[in-house]
Amino acid sequence: MSNMSKQNNSQDFLNKVVMYLDGALSKEQERELLIEIRRSPERLEKYRIEKSFREFLRSKVSRRKVSPNLVSSIKDKISSSPI
Repeated sequence: MSNMSKQNNSQDFLNKVVMYLDGALSKEQERELLIEIRRSPERLEKYRIEKSFREFLRSKVSRRKVSPNLVSSIKDKISSSPI
């Protein structure tokens, strides 16, 4: 396999992992991905890294609450802007 093919294949795999962790894959796509992960220690490691990174972000990054006035102001601007 050429270096470019390996990169594309690796990127495709990572995209599938992201979609899986986001809950965006169909049941069939999930099943195929999990089989792929089980068959390859390298893929399993990439999956674990992505999952761990997401868990780290969730634990370290907090979303600040915005005021109801700000939300209302943004909605008003959206509804009044011409499309």
